[in-house]
Amino acid sequence: MKPIPGLPQEKPNLGERVANQPAHQELMAKRKNQQRVSIILSYVVLTVLALLFIAPILFMIIGSFKPDNLVLVEAGSLKAFVPDNPSLQNYEDVFARVNFTRFFWNSIFITGAIVLFGLLVNSMAAYAFSRLQWRGRDIIFPVIIALMIIPFEAIAVPLFFQMTWLGLRNTYTAQIIPFIANAFSIYLFYTFFIVLPKELEEAARVDGAGPIRTFFEIIVPVSKPVFASVAILTFLTQWGSFLWPTMIAVGERVRPLPVAIAQFQTLPPIQWGDIMAFGVMMVAPMLVIFLIFQKWFVQGVASSGIKG
Repeated sequence: MKPIPGLPQEKPNLGERVANQPAHQELMAKRKNQQRVSIILSYVVLTVLALLFIAPILFMIIGSFKPDNLVLVEAGSLKAFVPDNPSLQNYEDVFARVNFTRFFWNSIFITGAIVLFGLLVNSMAAYAFSRLQWRGRDIIFPVIIALMIIPFEAIAVPLFFQMTWLGLRNTYTAQIIPFIANAFSIYLFYTFFIVLPKELEEAARVDGAGPIRTFFEIIVPVSKPVFASVAILTFLTQWGSFLWPTMIAVGERVRPLPVAIAQFQTLPPIQWGDIMAFGVMMVAPMLVIFLIFQKWFVQGVASSGIKG
């Protein structure tokens, strides 16, 4: 129908315009289908990747409950992930063959000491670099950050000779002190402290609080996420440390779990069910700690400015 000149024309609403455009509707439907396909593919890929990462852990857990003669026989099929005659015999054998309780305590004590003392030392160092004004700060801080690029293997031998010269070989001290101060932990604390509002410290200073009191009463309570992140990262790293304990821990008295399981694997007779049970008991604390504190970990990583 042609418009009549001189009369106001009624404009079609948005729904009518869209309805009169079949090409537009077809395009929208095509885009929705593409989005659905993209989402489905994303879930499929993520599920496959998750299974690939979880498969070794499931194989170890299920194998720890199987009779020893079935652990490796079924490793090449899906039967490896199906419990067959499950029992706790392998776990009993581990405690009967080696002093697992001692090794577990050693790892708990060494890792716990490194985490606790590391939180104190590294957080105070980062606070001094981020908030306090002192001569040489702008020179020393870049040097500390540069230490992150030096692998531990590069200093392992000199450190070994130093500990031997000090008479600390085969002691807890030699496994704890070298790892308390950590450049990466200082950097994490620094990136968190540097963005805190200075008004908090100024208010504390007005009330007569010094740097130490300000740190413990003002900064620490508002820095729980970064403390949790550093604690988790340090725990995961030190719990699985192998090279240094192998070099420095000679006797069973101070031997941690990573070294113990390496020697247990070659202890005759070789029982793969027992080895799997040992591995499960070694990995379990790491999984438990991470699952409990993963919320704090994610929050701390985000607030510390670490981007993937």
